[in-house]
Amino acid sequence: MADNSLNRRQVLKTLGLAAGAAALGGPAVAAIKVDKNDHGFVYSLNMSTIRGHNLGFIKELEVAAKAGYTAVEIWIDTLQTYLKNGGSITEAKKIIDGLGIRVENAIGFAQWIVDDDAIRKQGLTQLQAEMEMLAKIGCKRIAAPPAGATKSGVINLDLVTERYNTILKMGRETGVIPQLEMWGGSTNLKHISQVLYVVTQCGHPDARMLLDVFHVYKGQSAVESLQFVGKPALEIFHVNDYPAGISPEQISEPERVYVGDGVAPVKRILQLVKNPDRPLIISCEVFNKSYYAQDALLVAKTALSKMKAIAAQV
Repeated sequence: MADNSLNRRQVLKTLGLAAGAAALGGPAVAAIKVDKNDHGFVYSLNMSTIRGHNLGFIKELEVAAKAGYTAVEIWIDTLQTYLKNGGSITEAKKIIDGLGIRVENAIGFAQWIVDDDAIRKQGLTQLQAEMEMLAKIGCKRIAAPPAGATKSGVINLDLVTERYNTILKMGRETGVIPQLEMWGGSTNLKHISQVLYVVTQCGHPDARMLLDVFHVYKGQSAVESLQFVGKPALEIFHVNDYPAGISPEQISEPERVYVGDGVAPVKRILQLVKNPDRPLIISCEVFNKSYYAQDALLVAKTALSKMKAIAAQV
């Protein structure tokens, strides 16, 4: 996968919606100040990268802050576990603000896209609750992948568009914008072209895409097709790398490695998606078991240094 540490009615400088969203009365995403040495990017830690350390919600945030991040992507289930174990939204918001961290996106798996009416209704109810929860900690985005429709039949893209429009309306009401996420190993929304179709066809000013280096390869999308993705459609891009010698059909999530440690054309991808008008959030998302066996702070720091190294070449 957004609300409230800043009043979105006040904020007209945004990551990409700026004048358009403000004029339409939609939720605006606060501008991020980027140091000139950051090369036009904001560096984020997707908590998948240290998820296997089982640190818990607060400790993950503390590690990210200590490693030097100002932006993170959280996993909703980790936040929910924290709340079930006695934590509170108020406390979480206070800690986030105190650490100087922005929760830029949340990873969730509500089944908003599926054909089964009952399951989809449950998915929408789940997503609504998650959006409302995220708004209270200042998170303004939530991932919207094709969860539940990864192995089913192909869903007509016009139906997907209609269903995405439904959750975009929910996002407009809560201030938490669903980012249509591409999964390369899925039956549905596996190609850049499919996600781009839905985002452009839905006609909603808040429509956004969430892409990923790994999934571009896994789904066998052409890297150069990224030049056709309008820059306003991208606010976050998941970055990672993969080793040589594994086919798209065979490669799996745990085989992701740090940016620069594999053969992925990360530099070219960043050249294509970099936006001269506003910073793009690039977020390290890996699930590498060998990293989980290392010190979490070391992993977070390594991910950040490798992202900065490749960005300096773009």
